[in-house]
Amino acid sequence: MLYRRIILKMSGEALKGNLDSGIAPEELIHYATEVRQVLETGAQLALVIGGGNIIRGAEIAEKGMDRANADYMGMLGTVINALALQDVLEQSGVYTRVMSAIHMEEVAEPYIRRRAIRHLEKGRVVIFAAGTGNPYFSTDTAGALRACEIGADVFIKGTRVDGIYTADPEKDSAARRYSELSFQEAIEKNLQVLDGPAFVMCRDNNLPIVVADVTTPGRLVEVVQGHGICTTVRNVERSSMA
Repeated sequence: MLYRRIILKMSGEALKGNLDSGIAPEELIHYATEVRQVLETGAQLALVIGGGNIIRGAEIAEKGMDRANADYMGMLGTVINALALQDVLEQSGVYTRVMSAIHMEEVAEPYIRRRAIRHLEKGRVVIFAAGTGNPYFSTDTAGALRACEIGADVFIKGTRVDGIYTADPEKDSAARRYSELSFQEAIEKNLQVLDGPAFVMCRDNNLPIVVADVTTPGRLVEVVQGHGICTTVRNVERSSMA
């Protein structure tokens, strides 16, 4: 096992599947299976899920809504996703806790750092919901913040592509995948691995970022074990290609 304590950041869009919006049950089942496989390796796993399948605060703010109100609405969308994933995980036998940065004790625990760490130590999956609890911050930033707080070994950004490429691989057949990339080169090439504040937080705290495909069954556990296809961004002198 390459990583012992992991933060996995997933987009809300990953849960909608082929739907225009909302939550597709088959996607919940897929991600619950992937999470269970990671736990079976002995790793500790925490999740951060976006809310874009339900509502995106930045988008409705562009249409005239107050930005802070729009962002709070987006945070509530992440809570809905977290509760849905918790339900499917627990049906499959995985003990799960949802911890919300916005207090709503009837449906989720308040985020308390030491309690979150204790849940992980007991083998429970922790789902961090409601972002940082503050407007103007993305769920990428929430994931990086929680990763640093709980002492995670890696920040995995789950996507539908298997890493970072020199160009868009869906548009350019000559695009090459980086196997390893330095923080500095990611900045120089403007690769936008994560949102700016999240990227800086990972860089300044020497927290590796792994970009990997989580839509392919079994890929996540391969990455955790150190032999899956992905791109790792960390403090290295030079990048390397796959």
